[in-house]
Amino acid sequence: MKNKIILGTVLAIATITLLSSCSNIPKNAKPIEKFDAERYLGTWYEIARFDYKFERDLDNVTAQYSFKENGEIKVLNSGYNTKTKEWKSATGSAKFRKDKTTAALKVSFFKPFYAGYNVIALDKDYKYALVAGQSLKYLWLLSREKTMPENIKEQYLKIAQEIGYDTSKLIWVNQDKDNPFVHGK
Repeated sequence: MKNKIILGTVLAIATITLLSSCSNIPKNAKPIEKFDAERYLGTWYEIARFDYKFERDLDNVTAQYSFKENGEIKVLNSGYNTKTKEWKSATGSAKFRKDKTTAALKVSFFKPFYAGYNVIALDKDYKYALVAGQSLKYLWLLSREKTMPENIKEQYLKIAQEIGYDTSKLIWVNQDKDNPFVHGK
């Protein structure tokens, strides 16, 4: 009986450690300070990303952020699957890992599992963002419009490369359709 209690305790601690470690940031990356979440809310178009299973075969991807009543941020991700020819969406929530003025969040689409969401570059007008996940496997370039100026792309790619990202692996997302999930469409 004593061994079962010890094993259960060890497993519980390991699970908590694993779940909390999913909301980290890559070494050499730093989240934006003096972040204004209110200004970040709204629709963002995905310009580029690394390939991973949850977004595989998706184009015309958007992320929409809004405050929930409980203070968390509602996340609505959507895109067009080029293989099935269908629009897909997923709704999740984000929480700040530290204070609300540091752009270090954790996002969940499958609670209780969270992943890191770190805004590591952002222009002063909140029109363009570079977002790092919890490791060098996750990176997004986002824009308020369906395109991003070349000089901003180059600047953000340089930042990502300095952190250690292999930007040659980025998928450049087509934004050639109107996403029906975007508010006002």
